[in-house]
Amino acid sequence: MTGYDFIIIGTGMGGGALAYALRDSGAKILLLERGDFLPQEAQNWQVDAIFKENRYKPAEDWIDEASGSAFKPGVHYYVGGNTKVYGAALPRFRVEDFGAVEHEGGTSPAWPISYADLEPYYTIAEELFFVHGRAGDDPSEPPRTRPYPLPEVPHEPYVAALIEKLRAQGLHPYPLPMAIDLRAGGRCIRCKTCDGFPCKVHAKGDAEICLLGPALDSGNIELWTNAQARRIKTDASGKRATAVEVDRGGETLTVSADRIVVACGAVNSAILLLRSANARRPDGLANSSGLLGRNYMMHNNTALTAVAPFKRNPTVFQKTTAVNDYYFGDEDFKWPMGNIQALGKLQAGMLSAAKPYLPKALLTAMANRSMDWWVMSEDLPDPENRVSLGAGGEVRVHWKRNNRVAHQQLIRRAVRMMRRAGYSFVFTETLGIETNSHQCGTARFGAEPAESVLDPFCRTHDVENLYVVDSSFFPSSTAMNPALTICAQALRVADHLQGLAPLKSELPA
Repeated sequence: MTGYDFIIIGTGMGGGALAYALRDSGAKILLLERGDFLPQEAQNWQVDAIFKENRYKPAEDWIDEASGSAFKPGVHYYVGGNTKVYGAALPRFRVEDFGAVEHEGGTSPAWPISYADLEPYYTIAEELFFVHGRAGDDPSEPPRTRPYPLPEVPHEPYVAALIEKLRAQGLHPYPLPMAIDLRAGGRCIRCKTCDGFPCKVHAKGDAEICLLGPALDSGNIELWTNAQARRIKTDASGKRATAVEVDRGGETLTVSADRIVVACGAVNSAILLLRSANARRPDGLANSSGLLGRNYMMHNNTALTAVAPFKRNPTVFQKTTAVNDYYFGDEDFKWPMGNIQALGKLQAGMLSAAKPYLPKALLTAMANRSMDWWVMSEDLPDPENRVSLGAGGEVRVHWKRNNRVAHQQLIRRAVRMMRRAGYSFVFTETLGIETNSHQCGTARFGAEPAESVLDPFCRTHDVENLYVVDSSFFPSSTAMNPALTICAQALRVADHLQGLAPLKSELPA
């Protein structure tokens, strides 16, 4: 078919940001999305539809290689990708996250770029996603050249009172940076159905609303939905990508482009490159290092529910605060532990889906009296933690939890924090392989081709016109939500693709 200047495969945070940044470049761009637009419908806000019926998850299984069993992955194939259902928290990584960090469980490697390299792009990304926040309270926060675009999301009275109790313990809770549309005349109604739900009123800062809408409005970008990239083809040398084989509505098409960008998410990007093996690249495209698919990371995650039995929690929008006092350790445990952030308000139906054997009346009582947190520690890169392509084309995941001691230490501190705040009952549940919304690392970037898959601008070392622009490039997972960093790097890559000099940070040297 007629060639394009760029084919971008995937419309999530990485592919969406790249399309947005290239929209006025004069390039002829084709966007491929294996799914469709997520419909605005009543089920967007129905607990059973989301958590019991898995209405918006794909009808596919991945294989846990350790057990041999199938599991439903936490991925969503829609225009906007996983951002359609994410919790809208958009923090920056810490300055130290870009350097080598020693953990109790091993070393988190240095990135080939610094915080200063991304800082101006973080600023642009926050503006694109109307991020609400306030600097100054988080002891680990990185420096900024601009304030947040919008003021922090106000705490509801119950959460504000809890924050004072946490401060009385010597902690430093801070406003969680949130991408929800509370601007003057904005669409957000501060409902209970944000974290983990699609937004029926399009008030969440997701890739469709903030990036793809403006990109498509430019008239310079073509979008194919229900179009799954099956293979990337190369020339006879294997050094240059020439076309993408696409399954579109049951028809197989081949579309050519000068440059091809893969942005399918860390697992599916690796799988696509592995599936694109040919005579010159028998181990998959961009895999001369043998690292493609390896160093898969997805965070150590624990959900914490603290219940005060004699006090109801009337909060509607609960996800407004977080605690980073233990991010780099404390006096009793010198190693990094991670981040504790409020979850969207727990509802009884969510508990019923997870604990169907417990009486609904009990679960309702708990949900009405709970304060809910996400406890998140770094998942360290391990070459044996990997994704691979099964003989039948299935996705296989080998993931063994690491850095467990640090995560247990963080859980203990989170439990202690809430008990000291007056919560008699604190329940924790550590999540497993299926909780992979923060997946990253399968095509790490770096300066040395023998030690990485991509260069510092996300071009594959092996194939000169092939890029991967999603969380695949992460050398480490850090202990923060990854979406803003994906966007910032995609904007940086877009400048590079247009021959523009990277933006320079205005931070003091």
